[in-house]
Amino acid sequence: MSSHNAAPYYFVPGPSRWPMLGGLSLLITMIGASAWVNDASWGQAVNFIGIACTLLVLYFWFGDAIKESEGGLYSKRIDHSYRWSMGWFIFSEVMFFGAFFGALFYARTITLPWLGDLDHKFIWPDFIAHWGNSPAGTIEPYTPMGPFPIPTINTALLLTSGLTLTIAHHALVAGQRAKTIVWLAATILLGAVFMGFQAYEYIHAYHELNLKLTSGIYGSTFFMLTGFHGFHVTMGAIMLAVVLFRLMKGHFTPEHHFAFEGAAWYWHFVDVVWLGLYVVVYWL
Repeated sequence: MSSHNAAPYYFVPGPSRWPMLGGLSLLITMIGASAWVNDASWGQAVNFIGIACTLLVLYFWFGDAIKESEGGLYSKRIDHSYRWSMGWFIFSEVMFFGAFFGALFYARTITLPWLGDLDHKFIWPDFIAHWGNSPAGTIEPYTPMGPFPIPTINTALLLTSGLTLTIAHHALVAGQRAKTIVWLAATILLGAVFMGFQAYEYIHAYHELNLKLTSGIYGSTFFMLTGFHGFHVTMGAIMLAVVLFRLMKGHFTPEHHFAFEGAAWYWHFVDVVWLGLYVVVYWL
């Protein structure tokens, strides 16, 4: 938000085509994804077309919002609206991950002991009620993923990125733009290294541990939790990269920089989710 922001009113934008085009592009994306998983020959292409259209819509839509902000059209009321909106969005993400953590808890703490009790021994005598066990004759044998070394390294990377992002924020508040750019770039770099390590971890899991999405409830919860977290890290890094680009163009002031703050909230949320994953998925 620009320093010349003095609009006393609540800015209401004119009619926009972006919501309709965004909904249409998401519909195309999901039609393609549904066809793809059902082995339709055209599904993958349609899915990628939908994703490309969605990204274009977001690019132009956010571009309009940036122009409005830099044009001094936003007042403090708009700033409050953005803050509440980002807060509720992050809350929805908390619920999203809460569902996956709940599935992991249910399978591990409730279902697993139930399948291993005395009554079920008569039905499935070879079953061992141990998390990470691959029952013979049901799925291919696999080795569970441990916390060393990559998950622990990734934990250090994300915790460090939270520190560098905080330094960047303090520098922006202090009016030190060059310092802000350096530390924000370091944060994005740490996020990229994190994703590189996670990609290597997945390759290691598939080829050396035989751990796949089809490896029972262990494999499905492992890849759903870590995979969606990795997706959120990628989205957070893209958000921070956009903020970095805007900083380099001279956007934001020490008083008005909600885009930076919103992206920072999201990044810290991703850090906290990873700490939960690191403990629950890799250690317990």
